Amino acid sequence: MSQQNSVLYDVPGPRQRRITLVSSLIATVVVLIGAYLLIYRPLADKGQFSMELWGPLIDPSNENFTQVWDRLGVGLKHTLTAAALAILSSLVVGTLLAVLRIQLKSLTRRRFTGLATPLAYLLRGLSVLLSAVTRVCVEVFRGLPVVITIFFVARGFPEFGVSFDNLWYLVIGLTVYNSVVIAEILRSGMEGLPGGQAEAAAAIGLSPAQTTRMILLPQAFRIMLPALISQLVVVLKDTSLGFIISYEETLNIGKQIIGVLGNPIQVYAVIAVLFIAVNYSLSKLAQFVQHRLSRGRKTAGTPAQQAPATALISQAEGAGGN
Repeated sequence: MSQQNSVLYDVPGPRQRRITLVSSLIATVVVLIGAYLLIYRPLADKGQFSMELWGPLIDPSNENFTQVWDRLGVGLKHTLTAAALAILSSLVVGTLLAVLRIQLKSLTRRRFTGLATPLAYLLRGLSVLLSAVTRVCVEVFRGLPVVITIFFVARGFPEFGVSFDNLWYLVIGLTVYNSVVIAEILRSGMEGLPGGQAEAAAAIGLSPAQTTRMILLPQAFRIMLPALISQLVVVLKDTSLGFIISYEETLNIGKQIIGVLGNPIQVYAVIAVLFIAVNYSLSKLAQFVQHRLSRGRKTAGTPAQQAPATALISQAEGAGGN
């Protein structure tokens, strides 16, 4: 082991490595025995591994196999459709809300010099009011459970004469909740950047809106990408809450299949595998995007890290020339 990797702790010796290996093997054996005695045996004694229950899901020759997987395919399609729409709308609304909060915060500090004193005070007061309203909205919608948000959207809109398909009730409910979370992720990312970047942008004449759009927001997306991807995975999983408004997503269709075949453990196990596969694919896609972004920065020689002010001026001048 290299010296760089061992400066934070003592490198285990041969005896310690043997103890660790033996302990790991013993723990693995204990876990396997416990899984056999506490999970496999009780399920096997109740016939949960019989082909009568698993056949409609894994045996193509079973008379119900085609119909079951057709229904699961419909549910998966509806789940992915709702997730894609909710992810897209949450990103757009969340980004706009984050930019709005950043802009309102900068306006509350602005003196509005050059304007009449009453107008300047009016604009500052309006900025403070709007900033407070957006903050309250963020705290309220972030504090509400997403299932309540979906329920109120599905029940509240028809009361005002606005009717949609159940898909859009689910998408709107997920968007309301997740957009404020994404907005806070991006806002914290922009506010966590070195203050010298915004100061340098102001020094070369960029407005706060230009500074946010050209300098702060792109960096916040790159820095906060892991947190954003985690939230998008949450959006995908939360589509299963569509059952409360009778939206036929995967979990709801699974309940329908269970009502006919009476095999809940088997159906839910298959649905769990489907969700894990989709979420794993989304996580791998996020890792790929993050790797490409990191490699792109290294290829460019990371000028923003070597000379932040110079890189900032160059970027702003290039944007102005375009």
